[in-house]
Amino acid sequence: MNNWSVDMWRRMVDAAPEGIVICDAKVPGLPAVYVNAAFTQLCGYPASALLGSNLRILQGTDREQEGRQRLRESIQSSAPCRILLRNYRPDGTLFWNESLIQPLQDTSGKVTHWVGYHRDAGGRLKNGERPAAGLPPWLREDRLTSLNSRAYFEEFLQRDWLVAQRDSHEIGLVMFDIDDLGPYNETFDKAAGDACIRRVGRVIAGSYRRGGDLIGRWQGGTFAVLIQGDAADKATQYARVVTQRVRDLLIHHPRGTAERFVTLSAGVASLVPPRELALDALGNACRAALQRAKAAGKNTVATAEAADFK
Repeated sequence: MNNWSVDMWRRMVDAAPEGIVICDAKVPGLPAVYVNAAFTQLCGYPASALLGSNLRILQGTDREQEGRQRLRESIQSSAPCRILLRNYRPDGTLFWNESLIQPLQDTSGKVTHWVGYHRDAGGRLKNGERPAAGLPPWLREDRLTSLNSRAYFEEFLQRDWLVAQRDSHEIGLVMFDIDDLGPYNETFDKAAGDACIRRVGRVIAGSYRRGGDLIGRWQGGTFAVLIQGDAADKATQYARVVTQRVRDLLIHHPRGTAERFVTLSAGVASLVPPRELALDALGNACRAALQRAKAAGKNTVATAEAADFK
């Protein structure tokens, strides 16, 4: 193999069955300097549109994704990562892009390029249907809590939103957030904070047992619950039950501003979604309600108002 030419190696990469992209780490914006044929087929863009550009163009305006945050953290720490992104082809078609991103270093150990290996994760959400294959196991589970991962949760949320629009039935989203988790970590260390997150996650998961309920860890000490049908109009009442169950754990928190125990705040949003309403409106409304719950003194539940769905 020592006698193989650069041209031979390039032809091998060009013919690879999975998408391969190389980005220049030395240039701001990490522009793509190489894309193979499999990647152009995957994303629908010609090489000429990708070379010299940052691949964020594939996400369009859909920027609030866990995969993007994990990618930023990977680049900052010069560490490899596996991510799942919602990407969009030139005609607007959504495809789930499963990627392994790895740094390439020079002899001094400095990262000069990033190489990404890409494949279609299943063509999810076409016509609102979820393929039987589903997400790969390493993307389904949150490693800290063993709840559903955010990527897995978002996939179902997208699907169920389309179904709710099609069938005109109610859908609800609840976001729970541990109050004053930062001061808790500072007082007891991050390992204790992680243990707290796991305990709270078990309470939330044990509280939602209907077949249509889906519970996931959103980020940090934030959890999301997707609820359907007649449960959605009772979501605020039941969220109060859940927050009380967490309070009843009596997890000591000497720097908690609501009480001297760990508490939750929650935001609730539910509606029968009109066909012209984007999914982002549900998340925006839920987060706005959660912010009001925090502003009201924490350890409380707030419900989204009509003006929040924007």
